[in-house]
Amino acid sequence: MTSRLLGWTLAIAALAAAGTASAHHSFAPYEPDMQIRLHGTVTKFTWQNPHVYIELEGAEAGNEAAETEIWLIECANPGILNRVGWKFNMVKEGDVIDIAVAPMRNGQPAALLKAIKLPNGEIHGNGGPAGPATISLEN
Repeated sequence: MTSRLLGWTLAIAALAAAGTASAHHSFAPYEPDMQIRLHGTVTKFTWQNPHVYIELEGAEAGNEAAETEIWLIECANPGILNRVGWKFNMVKEGDVIDIAVAPMRNGQPAALLKAIKLPNGEIHGNGGPAGPATISLEN
């Protein structure tokens, strides 16, 4: 009887885990073939699972007509970011940064991070699943 109960418990746990994994979203809301460069000030940085988020008050770099907006930038999860050189405290509220992002398809001020240029000049990617930046943050 005990092995039967253990079997049912394991089966339920496996189904619950599978449901959680399939609930994760894709990058479909973001423009796959378009990237822009944003420049602004970090107003909030959230280092947590399932994704790290940067809230940025800024505008598209090099576009004088662009209005300053609050942008929500989705990053990979902390595990992926750690593997590509990020630290939990490397972005701080008040930092002025440049980022390469894939904007949302619907035009809302939200985007998927491709790369970030920190105030000290370091450039970091967002890990393999997000793909590389196709625009430069060097200047």
